[in-house]
Amino acid sequence: MNKIYYLSSCDTCRKIIKSLPENNLVFQDIKQDPITEQQLEEMHKLAGSYEALFSRKAQLYKSMGLKDQALTEADFKKYILEHYTFLSRPVFIIDGKIYIGNSPKNVAEVINALS
Repeated sequence: MNKIYYLSSCDTCRKIIKSLPENNLVFQDIKQDPITEQQLEEMHKLAGSYEALFSRKAQLYKSMGLKDQALTEADFKKYILEHYTFLSRPVFIIDGKIYIGNSPKNVAEVINALS
């Protein structure tokens, strides 16, 4: 199953979704339908680490003082499960491969994978 984890209130996510070719993605708005530990485990297995899935751009990252701490993989997992804003968005899983974030290179790879 091909899937996108995104935030419907995120302008960048909406812009990326509009740019996608016709597809069979299952959409999961992580604010309305939070990711489960099982879903995060699947992402972790594909990404190789929780840190790769963690967003350091999240406002909570700075406001909670996390940028001044040495976070472990267990910490990254805990924070992603606690609050959707810590997941680097969007996350695509297409044909068993994971694409994390909104870099132009990543978006181009997603479009290519869906074409």
